[in-house]
Amino acid sequence: MNKLPLFAMAVAAAGLVPAMAIAAPNKPAAKLSMAQARAIALSKAPGKVADAEYEKEGGGWRYSFDIRQGARIHEIGVDANTGRIVEDKFEGLNEKD
Repeated sequence: MNKLPLFAMAVAAAGLVPAMAIAAPNKPAAKLSMAQARAIALSKAPGKVADAEYEKEGGGWRYSFDIRQGARIHEIGVDANTGRIVEDKFEGLNEKD
């Protein structure tokens, strides 16, 4: 079992290096950190972040945030390199896309 990814995640979680500086082999490093993208998303859609991920969608890498706003989820996608909002939609609490 390869323990390097677990070690890398632990180091990043401890705040010793930015999380995206330790990119997985199939996930390139982003210009923006998760924290920077989260701040952008929350400025567009205030609420509580229920889920966050770094993913490839629509041909580019982005951060995706599901932000709980009362009885709905506001999904905000932030381009990982430019900070531009690339998705802005609403879902019900039990919907999954």
